[in-house]
Amino acid sequence: MNLTEKQNRFVDFYIETGNATEAAKKAGYRESTARFTGSENLTKPNIKAAIDVRLAEMDAKRMASAEEVMQFLTTVMRGELEEEVVTSEGTGDGRTKTMIVKKHVGVHDRLDAAKQIARRYGLDKLIVEQKSDDRVQIIMPPRGVPPDGAED
Repeated sequence: MNLTEKQNRFVDFYIETGNATEAAKKAGYRESTARFTGSENLTKPNIKAAIDVRLAEMDAKRMASAEEVMQFLTTVMRGELEEEVVTSEGTGDGRTKTMIVKKHVGVHDRLDAAKQIARRYGLDKLIVEQKSDDRVQIIMPPRGVPPDGAED
């Protein structure tokens, strides 16, 4: 996309303001023709494509990818993630001290992450068991046999 310097500025200011007239003024087009020029610029294929590319780049930076989501869920499931929780402790004389401490994610959250991972891989027919010693066990039923004898 070969854009002039002024067109590049227009693209930048259009993304910033969302207003073609304002973007044209800020980019250096004459104020008397800014409304027409801004509107016209939005119809030019190369300028429209530059705006679309720039917006797609911005969206990609803001949105988590599927890989990032799976990595996060795996970290939670494995108990590798710590979270901050607020706790209070008595200091005597009816007073308490509030503090923030880090703790590993609980079994409930780990189990939920495991279920979400299984669902994403189409393995939601698995049997997921919570053990009393904070372990989560996932048991895959034999092929062709639904868990718990249920019908599909």
